[in-house]
Parts: sequence; C-alpha cells; structure tokens
Amino acid sequence: MPCWHGTRRCDRPSGRGVRRVKRFRTFRLRRLLAETAGFTLIEIMVVIIILGLLATLVIPNITGYTEKAKVEKARADIASLEGALELFRADNGFYPTTEQGLDALVVKPSTGRIPTKWMEGGYFRKGVPLDPWGNKYVYFAPGRRGESFEIMSLGADGQESDDDVSSSDHLDSGRALAR
Repeated sequence: MPCWHGTRRCDRPSGRGVRRVKRFRTFRLRRLLAETAGFTLIEIMVVIIILGLLATLVIPNITGYTEKAKVEKARADIASLEGALELFRADNGFYPTTEQGLDALVVKPSTGRIPTKWMEGGYFRKGVPLDPWGNKYVYFAPGRRGESFEIMSLGADGQESDDDVSSSDHLDSGRALAR
C-alpha cells in the first residue's frame, strides 16, 4: 500500500511487510549456518598434519637460535665481570685470587690478599650472575693462557669441553688474525 510523505507519493511497503521479510531472511540464514557449522573429521586431521609438518620445520630452527642467544648472554656477562674485575684492580692494585673467586666482587675478601680500598657495596651490586645454563662462572687468576685472569662458563654440559665460553676466546681469534 503506497504511503504519502509530505506531498510526494512513496512506494515503500508498510512496516509489517518489512518485518516479515526480515524474519524470513533471519530464519533462512540461521538454518543455513546450522547446516554448514562444524568441520568434518578429515578436515581436522588435515589441519593437524599441516601443523605437525610446520612444527618439525620450525622447532629445530628456534632451538638453534636459543642456544646462540645463551652463548651471547654468557659473553655479555663475562664482559661485565671483566669490567668489575678491572675496577677491583684499579682500586686495590691486584685482581682477586682464584681462591677468593668472583665473590670478591660482591663481598670483601677476608682471606688471602685482602684489599685495602675495596669499594663499599661491592663491584657487582646484585651478586655474581649464574651463566645462562644455571652454573657458576669459573675464575682463574692468573689465566690458563698467560693472561691476568680468565672467566669461563662451562656451557650447557657443565663440564670443560668444546662448548665453553671463555674470556680468553678473543685471544684465539686475535692469534688467528695475526697469522
């Protein structure tokens, strides 16, 4: 039934007809969604197989980067410890002994050669960190290769082997460059 808006005739259907059409469309849409909802077992299995294949490709790469990151963290820690040892030597004129160890950077040594100008509060305020694998850093004074000291992380296996990270590693690369 036509309606009048102002002085113009309008061919829009009345409000009741529009509501009926909307209800019918909504019902059809709901029924269509109900019929197509969910996945078949085959579709789910295909997705699981694809995810498994992706995991086998990605996980080995991630673990390799994790190990490299741990080695770099150990190198950064060793560099920080070297800096603290240099401050210790600048204040006291000597490095801590092997027996005093890296703890001499946190607590004033009471045995061996006792520092006279030990910095109040220590040289490493939060304590000596553990290496990224949860082991203590190993300290030698003098170092095993003739340097003043050596700081070493025993790596993932916790024993001296090829995976160790040492403050004297740069000496090897320097010798290789000099050749």
